[in-house]
Amino acid sequence: MLAFPFNELRYRRIGKILRRLPYILAVTLAVLGAGLLDSRADDRDEGHHQGDYKIRVLSSRPYLVSGGSALIQIDVSHERRGHHVAVYLNGQDVTGTFHTDADGDTLTGLVTGLSVGKNTLQVYGHGDDHSSAELRLTNYPISGPMLSGPHIQPFICQTATFVLPDGTTLGPSLDADCSAATKINYVYMSKTTGQFTPLPSTTTLPADVATTTTTAGVTVPYVVRIETGTLNRGIYQNSILFDPTSDPAPSPFSPPKAWNRRLIGVHGSGCPGGWYIQGPVEGASVLDPVLSGQGYAFFTNTLNHPTNSCNAFLAGETTIMNKEHFIKTFGVPEFTVSTGGSGGAYTSEQVADEFPGTFQGILISATFPDAQAIGLSGMHGHLLTNYFLVTNPTGFTADQQLAVTGYKDLEAWYDAAAQSGRTDPVPNRVDPIPPSPILGPYASAVWNPAVPVSLRYDPVTNVGGARPTIFDVARNIYGVDPATGFGLRVFNNVGVQYGLNALNSGAITKQQFLDLNMHIGGFDHDANFIASRTVADVGAIKRAAIADVTLSSGGGLASIPFFDTSELFDETQLYHYQWYHFAARQRLIEANGNADTHVMWRGGVAIGELLGAPPTPAGAALLAAVSNNSWAKFIQWVSAVNADKSDRSQREKVIRDRPADLVDGCWTYSTNPQFIAEPQTWSRLPDSQCNTLWPSYSNPLKEAGGPLAANTLKCQLKPLASSDYTVSFTPTEWSELQQIFPNGVCDWSRPGVGFRLARPWASFGPSRVNQVGDYDREDDDH
Repeated sequence: MLAFPFNELRYRRIGKILRRLPYILAVTLAVLGAGLLDSRADDRDEGHHQGDYKIRVLSSRPYLVSGGSALIQIDVSHERRGHHVAVYLNGQDVTGTFHTDADGDTLTGLVTGLSVGKNTLQVYGHGDDHSSAELRLTNYPISGPMLSGPHIQPFICQTATFVLPDGTTLGPSLDADCSAATKINYVYMSKTTGQFTPLPSTTTLPADVATTTTTAGVTVPYVVRIETGTLNRGIYQNSILFDPTSDPAPSPFSPPKAWNRRLIGVHGSGCPGGWYIQGPVEGASVLDPVLSGQGYAFFTNTLNHPTNSCNAFLAGETTIMNKEHFIKTFGVPEFTVSTGGSGGAYTSEQVADEFPGTFQGILISATFPDAQAIGLSGMHGHLLTNYFLVTNPTGFTADQQLAVTGYKDLEAWYDAAAQSGRTDPVPNRVDPIPPSPILGPYASAVWNPAVPVSLRYDPVTNVGGARPTIFDVARNIYGVDPATGFGLRVFNNVGVQYGLNALNSGAITKQQFLDLNMHIGGFDHDANFIASRTVADVGAIKRAAIADVTLSSGGGLASIPFFDTSELFDETQLYHYQWYHFAARQRLIEANGNADTHVMWRGGVAIGELLGAPPTPAGAALLAAVSNNSWAKFIQWVSAVNADKSDRSQREKVIRDRPADLVDGCWTYSTNPQFIAEPQTWSRLPDSQCNTLWPSYSNPLKEAGGPLAANTLKCQLKPLASSDYTVSFTPTEWSELQQIFPNGVCDWSRPGVGFRLARPWASFGPSRVNQVGDYDREDDDH
C-alpha cells in the first residue's frame, strides 16, 4: 500500500521494502438495509435435497459458476444405494463423467459444457425407480463479471509482459478481456543453490533436485507445478507439489499425491496506481521455499494485488473464481487460509468478511481495516496540512499541531496526509506537504505507466478521461454522479470539531480552536481545497458498507481465526500506524460484541531498518520469531477448528478451539526476542509492558472525538452543548461557534449516517441474487 509516483528509483526502493517485509505465511450474517433481493429458490446456495438425492456444487455456489464447468456431488439415500443413477445436463446425458465412491452412496463428477446463463442438472433413478432431483446452475464467462458490476473501462491488457518462471511471457492477449492461453511451468528446488530453478525437462529430473517431506509425511522430489492463465480479466497463478515425470495428470479425482490438501490464497500490496490495468506482476509469490515443500498449494491473481487493482470487492470476486478453478483442477481442499501484508492484509480481511466460507482463517501483518480508511484519514490530515502550512502557518506551535493531529511527530502526520493522493485525480499537483524521506513529495494522480496519457483524466484537457482514485475505480459500488460521471465520494467533515481533544486538554486555546474550525474547509470532487466543508453522498456510504468496502467485520470474519501481527512497526514514517490494527479489532467488537476470534501480536522493525541491508541482528531475530511462531500457532488453530465436528456454531468452535497458549501479546526487540503475554490495548502511555515497548498514536478524527473504529464516515449531528467542553466560551465566542456549526456538531455516540453491516455475498450485477439496489434516501438514518 505504498503511495509513490512510478519512477524507477522509487519503484526499486519500495520493492526492496516489500521484499524485506514478509507476508506472514503461514454466522450469523447480519443483513441490514434496503435494496433488491432476488430470492428465487433455484438460485439458493444450499445443497438441493429432493427425495433420494442431494445435489451439491463443490466448486462454487450454484448461482456463481464460472468457466462452463462445475464439480458436482450427488449423495444417494441408503435405500437407493447400488441402484443405477442417470445424470443429465440441459437434457444431455453426462452420467459418464461421474465417479462413484466405494460405498456407492456418493457420485462426484466434473460437469462441463455449461451454457452461459441458466442450466439444469437432473438426476433420475433407473427403470421403474421414478425418484429424481434437479439443481439449477447459473454459469458466467471465465472473463467475468459475476458480482462486481460492469467491467471498468478502460482496461489495459498486460499478458504480453507477464513473465513466467522460465523467463518467457504469457503471450499477447487474445481478446478485449485480456484473455491468454493457459501455460504450465515447473520449477524444482536445487540442492546446489537452495533456490527454485526452472525444470529443464518433464521426463527426467535433474541430479541436484532436492527432496521434501510434507506435513502429511509424504517424501517426494521437490518439484512444483505452476499454472498461469487468465480469469476475471486478471492473470492467475496456482502452485502445487507435482512431479511431471511420474505423477498422473492432476484432477479432482486424482490430486497430486504430495498435496497436503491445504490451500493458501496470497495477496499483494499497495493501492496508488491500482486502476485500469490487468497487472504485470502478481505482487505475492505462489512459491514459498518452506511451505511449498510442506505440501501447501497456493493461488493468487494480479487483481489481488492492490497496486494493480485497488478494489477489494473485485478482488473478492476474483478470489472466489480463482478458488473455484483450483478445486476443479485439483479437488476440494481440507481448508483454505489467506495471508498478506499491508494492502494484502486488508484484502484478506475484506474478502474473508464479504465472502464467508472462502477462507477458514487469515494471518496478516501491517494491518489496515480497508484501503478507504487510509484515504479518508489522509484527507482529514491533508486539510490540516493546508490549514497549518498555508492558511495559518504561524498560529500554532509544532507541539500544538501534533496535539490536533494525534500523530507521534510531524513526519508521521505528513506521510499520513500524503495518502490523500489516492483520492486526488488532478495530475502534477504541487502541495506544501514536505517531501517524505522515503516516499518523496506529495503525489496526486498516480498512474501506472502502462496507461496511455490520452486515457487519463485532466480537468482542463481531458475531462472525460479515466480518474485515478479509489472512488472511481470502484464506481460500481460507490455509484456515479450523473452530472459529472465521476465516482461518488464518502468523505465528510460536516460537524467535525478538529482539535476538540486538544482544546479540552488545554493544549490549544479557544481562539485557536475557533480559527481552525472556521477555516479548515473541505474538498471538491477534484480534491481541490474549498472554503466550505464537504458533504458525503449517503447512498455511496451505504453501498460501500454493504459491499464491505468499509470493513464491517460482521460477516465471515466473525467465524474464522483472525491473527494480526505488526512486523512493520514505525509510528513515524510510511503511515502503517498501530491505530489501524486497533480499528480493525474495534470493528469486530462492534459487529459481534467481542473480538474473541481475534489475536494480536505486536512488535516489529521500523521502515528504515527494512531498507537496511541486512537488518540489525535484533530486527532479523524479531521478524523470524514473529513469522515462525505465528504461522505454527495459526495453522494449529485452523486445524483444530476444522477437526471440530461438534454441533456448536462455527463462531463457538473458533473461540473454543483456539490453542490455550495462543493469546494476545508482544515481542521484545532483541537478538533473543521474548514474548510478553498480555491483552493489547491502544495507548501511547506506558500503562503496560507492551505499550511501553510499542506505543500507539492517534489520528485527526480520533482527536476530534471520533471513534477508534474509524467507521463513522458521516456523523449524525447534535446541538452544541457547553458540557462537551472543559473551557467556558464567552457569548461572543459561543456565537462564533454557532456560526461555524449551524446545524450542530458530531454525535459520535450514535451510528454514522448510512451505517450498515456488510451484506455477505452481495451483488452489483450481473447476478440478480442478493443484488444491491440504489440508495439515495436518508430517512431511515435519523
